[in-house]
Parts: sequence; structure tokens; C-alpha cells
Amino acid sequence: MNATRWEIDPLRRARVEGLGFPIVNIKDLTFYSAQYIILALTMSVQPSLIHELENVVAHGSTQRRTAMLWQITDLFTDGSQRFSEDEIDLFDAVITRLAVEIEVSVRALLAQRLAPLAKAPPNITRILARDDDIRVAGPVLTQSDRLDGADLLATAQSQSQAHLLAIAKRRSLSEELTDALIGRGDREVVLNVAQNVGAKFSQNGYCLLVKRSQGDDVLATSIGLRPDIPQEIFLELLATASTVVRAKLTAEHPQLKTEINSAVTAVTDDFRKAVTLKRSGDYAAAKSLVQSLSASGELNDATVRSLAENAKIEEIVVAVAQLCDVPDGIVEQAFIENQTETFLIFAKAAGLSWLTVRAILTLHDKHQGTSSLRTDKSMASFDRLNFNTARRIIDFYRTRGLGLTSLRSAGGTQPSFRSPPPRAH
Repeated sequence: MNATRWEIDPLRRARVEGLGFPIVNIKDLTFYSAQYIILALTMSVQPSLIHELENVVAHGSTQRRTAMLWQITDLFTDGSQRFSEDEIDLFDAVITRLAVEIEVSVRALLAQRLAPLAKAPPNITRILARDDDIRVAGPVLTQSDRLDGADLLATAQSQSQAHLLAIAKRRSLSEELTDALIGRGDREVVLNVAQNVGAKFSQNGYCLLVKRSQGDDVLATSIGLRPDIPQEIFLELLATASTVVRAKLTAEHPQLKTEINSAVTAVTDDFRKAVTLKRSGDYAAAKSLVQSLSASGELNDATVRSLAENAKIEEIVVAVAQLCDVPDGIVEQAFIENQTETFLIFAKAAGLSWLTVRAILTLHDKHQGTSSLRTDKSMASFDRLNFNTARRIIDFYRTRGLGLTSLRSAGGTQPSFRSPPPRAH
């Protein structure tokens, strides 16, 4: 093919030659003439030119394709803002063709070059975003404005956690996208979504976030500090948050201090009602059953575990109190008010196994609507606690008539004893 068949009007031909790129046969394409080819493509050259370029690329070495790719990419990045969509489509076709079967490191560098461009070639951008290697997909998923909601949602619903994390770091996230990220993402993904100031959340999305935050102070605090969090969601978050999180969020939202205190009180009251721990006929029945079990020698670890597995909350409280020889109310208070460390002291002193304690904590979380993410930490605390030490702590505070607050502090600073006081039978 010679220049006369390219059908470039004289003005455009003059512009090409004026840039220092001589009109040469396409089959003589070299490393340096790649710039000319793209300039020609953007000046409405016959479509057959593209086919000839593909032929050269198809039979060229990987090194030559890569060199040509960088020449064309340089041209595009330098002038992308000036190109029309039709011209961008031509670049897209050529870059996509050149990028076929190149090594990962080259694809990754190409992604870094194209990701920040507002008018990046759309097809190659989507191909890079779908790459299984996060080194390639990551920059595009995080930065590219060429990806639409459907592209991002498809990735969020199917790709790896690393891909989801890259999406979570975008400047803005739609409600549909955050729903998908919260639903599929691991903790790091969800935390980044919660901390993304450009993220929008549906009502369901916020509910999922609150659920995911239970037992995770960092995530709970991040959610509570969002300026767009609905007040009812904020109060729901506080109802199950730790005291540390409540203190941080109260400091950030002093105008809501009354509502915060009300929310905390409400959840405790609701839990009291849910477990029906009152001096009622049901409670009396629980006490009667436990006394019968104790009298027959059947009040033991296996029995308490069976009570937990059958959701017999009143019977559990009475049984633990009986085994520890303490008033029912003090065990009830530790159970209802989520004083885990205190309850672990009772459980250890009662001679319960970790298997039984875990069943009790799971039952508690189910009724209170909280998460059991504390299990590992509780297990470590329970294992460290010695049976004799637990008994001495309880005996010490019982014989001195001290209340739950004093007993609770014993979890951190235990009183010292020269010898254990006699156990009451």
C-alpha cells in the first residue's frame, strides 16, 4: 500500500508531514513509526490500515509489540483530552490488540498509566479491571472513571477480596455497590467502606454495617463517626457498642448524650424483659428445678450445658448462683449487663468447662442480638483464670458483703490471700 491510497486530504497530510513523520508504507513499520500510525488513524485513514497494523503486530515479537504499545500509549496519554470519542475508540482498538498476551508486569504498568485518565480507552480499561492479578486490576478499580456501576458491581460480586478492597478505596461508592461490598467483603474491606467519606449507604447497608461491627470497636467507631449516619442507626449502634466506643461517640456527638444514655438503658431493659428474669412464677420454677437437681447430685457441668443448649436462661442463672453459693441477683446482673469478665469468674468458680461457657455466651448473644466475636478473647481469659483463684475472689467479696462492682474490679486486680478462707457448704 502506498501513500496515494490512504485518502488523507492535503491539509491533514501536511499536518502529518509537518510533525516530522514521513508517509511510509505500513509494512515498513518500525519502532519509531508507531507514532505516525496513530496520527494517521486519528485522521480518518482507510479502515484497511488497521487490518494491516494488526497483521504486523500479530507477526511481531513480544518485545516489538511492547515497544510499540508504549509509543502509542505515550501518544494517547499526552493528547487524550483533545481526542474525540471516535479517535479514542481507534486508540482503544490498537492498544487492546497490542496488549494481548503481554506479561503481567507490562499490563500492570499499562493499568497505572491509563487509570487516572478521565478519557481512558474504555474497552482496554474494562479488560484491565477484570484481570485476576490485583497488580493489574487494582489501579483501575480504585481510580478509573471509565468504569460504570455495572462494571464495578460485577467485580464486587465475583472477584477476590483484594479486588473488593481496591473498589472500597474509590472516591465515591453507590448504595448498590456498598451493599455488595459489605455483604461479601472481609473485615478490611468493610472497614475501608465505612471510612470512605464518598460512600453512600442504603438503610439495609447501614443495618449490615452495624451487624458486622458487633465486637469490633474500630469498625463500630468508624460507623458512628460518619456524618451521614441516620440517628436511629446511630442509636442502634450504641445499644450494642462497647463502653469504649460509646465514650468516643458521645464525645463526638455531645448533643446526643441524652439519646445515647436512653438507648443504652433501653437495650438493657429490653434484655431484662426478653429473659424474664424477675421474681415471678417462672423464676420460682427455675429455682425449684435447680434445687431438685442439686439434691439429686445432678447439678453439674453437663447439666448446665444442656440448659444452655435448650435456652433455659433462668435455670442457668440460678444454677451458676447455686454452684458458686452466691445470690441469684448478682449472677443475673452480670449476665444481663454483659459483664463478661465477671461472669467468667462465676463460671470458673462453678466448675464449668469452656464448652459449657461458650454455649452460655452464645445463648446470651442470641437473645441480646449481639455478636459472638468476643469468643476467642473470652476463651483466653477463661483459660488463664484458675479455679481456686476464682473461688477465693467470690468468697472474699461474699464474706465482706461487697457488690458486683467490687467483684468486677477483681477481674483486673485480684486480692491477695495468705490462705483461702473456708468454703461455706
